[in-house]
Parts: sequence; C-alpha cells; structure tokens
Amino acid sequence: MIRAFGINEFWFIVLAVQWTVALSAVAFAGGAVGGLAVALARVSAISPLRYAALGFIRLFQGTPLLMQLFLVFFGLNIFGLGINPWLAAAIALTLHASAFLGEIWRGCIEAVPTGQAEASWALGLRYYDRMKSIILPQAARIAVAPTVGFLVQLIKGTSLASIIGFVELTRAGQIINNATFDPFTVFGLVAALYFILCWPLSILARRMENRFAVATRR
Repeated sequence: MIRAFGINEFWFIVLAVQWTVALSAVAFAGGAVGGLAVALARVSAISPLRYAALGFIRLFQGTPLLMQLFLVFFGLNIFGLGINPWLAAAIALTLHASAFLGEIWRGCIEAVPTGQAEASWALGLRYYDRMKSIILPQAARIAVAPTVGFLVQLIKGTSLASIIGFVELTRAGQIINNATFDPFTVFGLVAALYFILCWPLSILARRMENRFAVATRR
C-alpha cells in the first residue's frame, strides 16, 4: 500500500545519517592506519615492500568500489565466513581508503625537499627518528587538504553500501521511496543531507589548501 511522505518517513531518512557518518569514520580511521603503512612501504628502500604496496594500490584503484564491496560481502560468505553488511562495507571501504590515502600520502612524503632527508642522514638519525621527527610532520602539513578532500569522496562512496543491504542514507531513501513512490521528495532530501555532510568539508579542504599555498610563498 502506498503511503504519503510524512514526518515519520522524514525522520527515518534523517536518522540514517548516523550510519553514513559511522561507516565513513570507521573506514577513514582504518584507512588512515593502512594508508600510512602503504605510504611508508612505497617509499621504503626494501624492493619487495615497494612492489607489494604498489600492487595493492593498483588493485584497489583499478577496480570499482562496487566490485570490492561485492567481493568482500559475497566472497567471504562463499568461503563459509558469515559476514553482515555492516562489517563487509567497513572492510571494503577501509581497504579502498588505505589504497587511496597511501598514494596521497606517498606523494606528500616525496614532496618534502630531499635536503631534509640528507640533513637527517648527516645528523646520524635512524630511519624511525628521521620519519617521526622530520619527514612525516612536514608531509602531514602538505597532506591535510587532499586528505580532507578524499574524506568527502569517501562519505559519498558509502552510498554504494546500500547495494549489499547496509541501511545507510541512500538505502534508507530507497526504502522510503518504495513505500511512498515519491522519488523527487525522497532523493531530494537524501541529496540535501549528503550536501550538508560534504559541503563544510569541501570548504575546509579548500581553505587549508589556500593556507598552505600562502605559507609556502613566504
């Protein structure tokens, strides 16, 4: 039975924002850890580590996120490892974020002037101390804007988790639309909520990028 779009339907969609935010936060946090490991492996002097990290990046950057979600969700179930949509989406998005953040941060590490690394060698600093105290703090400053920019893409990417049955913002919109057959209202609201989530981050990324550009000209 078709019902009218009302306050209950409105709040069902609005409350689904919490699951979009939660999934984005988990994927970004896991991706940050994985991305740092990938970035460090990419700039490592150990060839097997560099090639393994490069292969990981090529795999996840060269395949659609939707396919990655399918492979994690259905693949693990085929092997008898029962997994719910929430965990499958978190794993797939974490791997996806690790590959992209790893490549972003690798570029930021390599953007640090080589003289900084040479000076640390001259001071006799070990690899760990050199990265922790000299290279990574400077790379982090460069990485802020592109990292926030990627977070915006990650938030929007969580909408694909609706395909495997995870009830986040997009899936909530689909459920209400199936009940009300009012797609303009439903998906207009969904789009507005995504905009409210992403627009402040987009502004933040642009301001950080401009601030960094001004700082480097001084």
